Amino acid sequence: MFLVLIAGVLVTNTDSGRGCGTDWPLCNGKFVPAYTVESFVEYTHRMVSGLVGLLVLATFLATYYWKPARGSESLLYAGGALLFTVMQAALGAMAVVWEQSSLVLALHFGISLFAFTCTWLLYKLAKRWTQEQSGQTSSDARPASLPSSAAAGIRTLYRSLIALLVYCYCVVYLGAYIRHTSSGGGCEGWPLCNGDIVPELSGATAVAFAHRVAAFALFVMIAILVYYVRKVSGKSSELTSIGNKALALVVLQILSGGLLSFTLSNEDAYIFTGLLHTIIISALFSMLVLLAIRMRQSIQSSHSEVRQ
Repeated sequence: MFLVLIAGVLVTNTDSGRGCGTDWPLCNGKFVPAYTVESFVEYTHRMVSGLVGLLVLATFLATYYWKPARGSESLLYAGGALLFTVMQAALGAMAVVWEQSSLVLALHFGISLFAFTCTWLLYKLAKRWTQEQSGQTSSDARPASLPSSAAAGIRTLYRSLIALLVYCYCVVYLGAYIRHTSSGGGCEGWPLCNGDIVPELSGATAVAFAHRVAAFALFVMIAILVYYVRKVSGKSSELTSIGNKALALVVLQILSGGLLSFTLSNEDAYIFTGLLHTIIISALFSMLVLLAIRMRQSIQSSHSEVRQ
């Protein structure tokens, strides 16, 4: 699933979306197309996506029919991975056969991000099961049980985190939109935009500057959230540990964005800095989703203890 994300970014960064013409699933009418860089990149993306689709389907069937693995949480993650993988493939096919607007194409990465996150969460769940069966105790093993006062605070933070996740997805979508409209050059230099704190907001400059402001606001929101998570659940809690990782990732994401702006004029370097930017935001979004899940599990665990 991670390779699907990488291949998709390569298609966008190398402008290879039309490498196979308007044919799907064939490439320029052939099963093995004539070699060009664009057709090679696009067809590789299709092959990787097709293989991953089969693996995701096999994983879902194993989760559904194998009783030790079947459960509401595991089926949610496995089903989500399958659903978003199918949606991703369908949107990709439509983008090839019928030319889509940049607004629609930007959704392609967002859907891939959901598929990746669901797959990663299923892995984390399987890892937790393995630890429980082997008798290991770790921060991943079980959701932390909180005192009633702390549970009330976490409940409030949980609602805030859901809103933060929606906002984070909007920031991700805006970044994908910039790539599909080639608006990254609207802001030269970093952290200033065209040498100004607030540049002239028109065209590509307005889009690129909006993304920078939104990314900085995301950092501020995550920093505030982590501060209160640490205050409510304690410095050594699992929730704080996940929050600290999310905070580190958003800092790295901002720095990688700066690196991206410095390599805009170098096409070869830009491909790799774009990949780095994608890797970090994928990890950040998944970490925030995991934090939300752990918060909810902690709240449910506290409620169960109160009822007992």
